[in-house]
Amino acid sequence: MSKNIGLVWIKDDFRLQKNLALVEATKNHDQVVAFFLYKRKKFEDQEAQKWWVSKSLQEFKKKLSEYNISLEVIETETYKSFFEKLFKKKNFSIYWNKTYEPNYLKFDSLLSKNFDIKKIKFKIFKGNILNEFEDVKKNDGTPFKVFTPFWRNAEKIYIEKIPPKDKKISKCIKKISFFRDTITEKQIDSKKKWYKKFGKYWVPGEENALNELKKFVKDKIENYSDSRNFPNIIGTSKLSPFIKHGQIHVETIWDECNRNRKNGASKFIAEIGWREFNHSLINFFPHMLKGNYSKKFDKFPWQKNSKFLNAWKKGLTGYPIVDAGMRELYSTGWMHNRVRMIVGSFLVKHLLINWKEGEKHFRNCLLDFNEANNVSGWQWVAGCGADAAPYFRIFNPILQGEKFDKEGKYVKKWVPQLKDVPIKFIHKPWELKNENILKLGKDYPKPIVNHEEARKKALNAFKKI
Repeated sequence: MSKNIGLVWIKDDFRLQKNLALVEATKNHDQVVAFFLYKRKKFEDQEAQKWWVSKSLQEFKKKLSEYNISLEVIETETYKSFFEKLFKKKNFSIYWNKTYEPNYLKFDSLLSKNFDIKKIKFKIFKGNILNEFEDVKKNDGTPFKVFTPFWRNAEKIYIEKIPPKDKKISKCIKKISFFRDTITEKQIDSKKKWYKKFGKYWVPGEENALNELKKFVKDKIENYSDSRNFPNIIGTSKLSPFIKHGQIHVETIWDECNRNRKNGASKFIAEIGWREFNHSLINFFPHMLKGNYSKKFDKFPWQKNSKFLNAWKKGLTGYPIVDAGMRELYSTGWMHNRVRMIVGSFLVKHLLINWKEGEKHFRNCLLDFNEANNVSGWQWVAGCGADAAPYFRIFNPILQGEKFDKEGKYVKKWVPQLKDVPIKFIHKPWELKNENILKLGKDYPKPIVNHEEARKKALNAFKKI
C-alpha cells in the first residue's frame, strides 16, 4: 500500500460498480479522496442537470462514506486552473475514468504530459462505454459513417473480448479531507424553480438505476420493440439520465440483458449501440459539435423566427403531439424518444429553424443531455448528420399522433386544455367546431403553420442544397 493519498476525479461516474478508477485507488492507497469539479460556466446552459448532479453528489457522498472515502466538491473557473494548483501539491497519486468528448480527451493528454513531468503517478481508465471508439473501424482503418455496419462490428469486438473480472472497491483505513476551498452539493442546485417538479419523477442514484434496470428487463423488455414507440405507456427503460451520469455502466446493462435473453433485448441493446456510434462520430468528426456533419447543409436557408421558436419551446404550436412533448420535457426533464423525433422534425422542417436552436434548448432542459447523443440526434432529424433521416422525410404531426397516441392519452396528460376533446379531433382540434368544448385561439392555440404548406416550403428549401 502506498503512503500517498489516492485522489479520484469523479466526472460522469457516480457509481461503485464498474468504477475502475475507484477500484484502483482503493487497491493502492489506505486513504482515498474523491473530488468533483464544478465549473459554473459549463452548467450555465445545462440548468436541468444541476438538479441531477446536486442530488447525485449527495447520494454518492453517503455511499463513499461507507468506505471511508470523502467526496469533495470544488468550484473552479477552468479545469486547467484547478490542476495548475494541484501540480504544486505532493504526496498523492491520481486516477480517473475517461469521458468520451473531444475536449475531455485532449485534456487527458495535456494532464498526462504534466503529471509525467512532475513525476506524479496517475492512471486513466476506460469510461462508461463498451468499446474504446478507436477500436471500431472499417478494414481500411477509417471510421464508420453508417450505424448498421458499425454496430455489427462493435458487437463482435465486444463479445470476443475476454471480460475482466469485476473488482470491488476496498474500504479505506480512515476518512480524510484533502482540499481546502470546497462547496456543498446544495450550492450547485439550480436557482430556477421550474426544475422543482423533477423530484416527482426521478430518484437519482446507483441503487435506483440498478433496480430500474432489473424491473425493465424482467417486465418490459419482451415487448420493447413495439411498446417503445408509444409515449402513453411506459415502454422504455428511462435509464438515460442514469447512464449519462454514470450511475449505471453500459456493461452492466449488457450483462443483465444477456442473463435474461428475451425478445426485445437485441433491439434494446442496439440503443446502447447508437450511443457508442454517436461517441465515435463526435470524436472522428469533431466539426459536427459546432456545425453540420454534412457541409452541404452550410448553405441551407434556415429562418430566424423568435415567435415560432418560443411557441415551440413552450408547447404552444397548436399541434397537440408536439406541444405534449415540449411540456413533458419542461415538467420532467425528459421526453419520450419517438416524440423527440416528432418535435425535432417539426422545428427544423415545419418551422425551418436551425437544428442548433433545438439542440441548445434540449441541452438546457434534458436530465439525460449527452453531447454525442444530442448533437447526433438533432443532425439525424435535420438530415445533415451521419446515417441521417433523408431530408424529404417530414413527420406529419397529425398522423404521428394518430398512430402512436391513438386515444390521445399522452396528449391529454400533458395538454389538459384538450382533456374534453373527442378522440376523433384530439390530434387536429382545429376541426372541432364546438366552442362549448374548446375555444381555439383562447383555450388552446391555433396551429402556427399549416402542415401541407410547411411541408412544401421545406421540400423547396431542401432542394436548394
